[in-house]
Amino acid sequence: MRYLLLVSHGTMAPGVHSVIRMLLGDRENVLSYSMEDGVSADAFVEGLRKVIAPITTDDSVVLLGDIVGGSPLTNTLNTLTECGLLPKTIALGGMSLPMAISALMAIEDELDDSALIENVISEAREGARQIELAFDDEDEEDL
Repeated sequence: MRYLLLVSHGTMAPGVHSVIRMLLGDRENVLSYSMEDGVSADAFVEGLRKVIAPITTDDSVVLLGDIVGGSPLTNTLNTLTECGLLPKTIALGGMSLPMAISALMAIEDELDDSALIENVISEAREGARQIELAFDDEDEEDL
């Protein structure tokens, strides 16, 4: 099985996971865990090990973390290494809801690694943009 693993500071990863459930339904291959305020790295890793327990060395992982170089992502990479899962892991930082949905759809469509990465990164770039707001003169007076 190919898993989507979401990790973050605060409650971002469980929040993204919750929205995925709301929009797409519950998926057994989506896992999430976060490092909440005041939690040590050791405590995070201990909890993470429980979350990733279903993943075996026959499986693969698409890992989305909130911040490249952040504690949740680096501790997760270290833990996946210790579990022998790193060779079958794709790791991406800068997680957003559009990235997570794109990754899940790519997993379900059984895209190869390079196509999955291209789709997720493309979605990240497209998802971040300014929304041009147009007002006519009458609307501006109401502001």
